[in-house]
Amino acid sequence: MSPLTEVLRDRIRRDGPLSFRCFMEAALYDPTHGYYRRASDPFGKEGDFYTAEQIQPVFGILIAARIRALCREVGAPPDFTVVELGAGRCEMAAAFSEWRYIPVDIAQGTMPERFRGVVFANEFFDALPVEEVTFRDGGFWEMRVGWDERFVWVAGPPAREELVDYLSRYFPSPAEGAVFEANLDAFRWLARIAQVLEAGFVFTVDYGYTRAESMRFPRGSLMGYRRHCADEDVLCDPGEKDITAHVAFTALEQYGAQLGLETVRFETLAQTLLAAGDQDQFAAALAAATPAEQLQRRLQLKSLLFGMGETFRTLLQKVGGAGATK
Repeated sequence: MSPLTEVLRDRIRRDGPLSFRCFMEAALYDPTHGYYRRASDPFGKEGDFYTAEQIQPVFGILIAARIRALCREVGAPPDFTVVELGAGRCEMAAAFSEWRYIPVDIAQGTMPERFRGVVFANEFFDALPVEEVTFRDGGFWEMRVGWDERFVWVAGPPAREELVDYLSRYFPSPAEGAVFEANLDAFRWLARIAQVLEAGFVFTVDYGYTRAESMRFPRGSLMGYRRHCADEDVLCDPGEKDITAHVAFTALEQYGAQLGLETVRFETLAQTLLAAGDQDQFAAALAAATPAEQLQRRLQLKSLLFGMGETFRTLLQKVGGAGATK
């Protein structure tokens, strides 16, 4: 039994079933036992998963090329700033070194009060705690986490108004028994960004779905990851594995528009990287001192374009009159 299992079990015995958001927040970000607060590194070969940021230096070179173009779009101000949300090990720091670079995580770092530049969020929104909701008997109901010799799903109360509004706006009409994730924390982060980003772009890279595509996930999209294996039992061993939920891109786009964030592009990561490398035919990304390193970079580019590149999406939103071509 993991240490966090004991903590959450005792809390449920004392206070009753937990909202899934509280469970997921503790599983990932508990100061002592949370998955992302552990001493062990979750990334890479010895960890539980890879992200595009581990495919260096090619990913960093191409994303920097794209941001360089965005910098020109806002007139290349000398104070151009790149704020990275979910910076983790700051693996993009070298790629972003030509600009003022500010790494921010859930509980570490803060965004500037006002700035011009880019907010870069790579696999950030999928790791925010979500509410789990089901539709039955003509209404939305929260799903809670209880304890019966292990963590189990239990029926919760009728979904509160803000959850019903979220699901009604950004998802198709629900079928009986359908399960949804509601990522209200993503809206809070977008609101914070809109307050401080004077001019520039929000550049999101993540996996997820549009409103229409969400129908492919009738049981929701929650997934755990441990030792590079997917695990559908997200309630088992909290703190010992990653938990994610697909990003509702329609929600990010439409709520962002209410905040003044206009969608410029929504496309696959492969399309974004192809456009970034087109100017020099990938010369900078593939340049290497030795044949072995050049081969490594070619393999990295292949992984980014034909693996992650088709699975991940990029959403580019602008604020403050920043220009960009579609």
